[in-house]
Amino acid sequence: MRKMFVVLLFLICSIYAYSEQRMAAGFALEWNMNSRHNFAGGAILGLDYNLFDKFALGLTFGASYNFNAIEVLEPAALLRYYFLENDHGKWFAQADGGIFVIFEDGEIIPLPLFGLRAGLRRPMGSLFYIEPYGRLGYPFAFGIGLMAGLRF
Repeated sequence: MRKMFVVLLFLICSIYAYSEQRMAAGFALEWNMNSRHNFAGGAILGLDYNLFDKFALGLTFGASYNFNAIEVLEPAALLRYYFLENDHGKWFAQADGGIFVIFEDGEIIPLPLFGLRAGLRRPMGSLFYIEPYGRLGYPFAFGIGLMAGLRF
């Protein structure tokens, strides 16, 4: 376990040294329709790496609860394209793919997840950003959220 921690720490430091602010990590709060019965509130953790100026790859992990009986977990990979940049930030379109896991009445129901997201990554100084976004997909209907994070 200790060796794995040292290797992981080395990899993180190596990526950080190489990245030149190519990586970002963020936390989002979201209102979505991840439930058959009413709306849900969610939280998302995200990590992405800019391959080039226009493309990024990353991972997200979302969790939602409809405040009644349904919880959903959404681990997913992302491919993002920045299509317009101006003084206010970078507009993007993103494709998500992963697993949509529903916990309802003691059952665990895994489903494939496919989604499209669009938004604006707005820098707040040299290290921080905010990112309003909207998303559509399967098996959820929609999500609207705000992510805040750190670029490194």
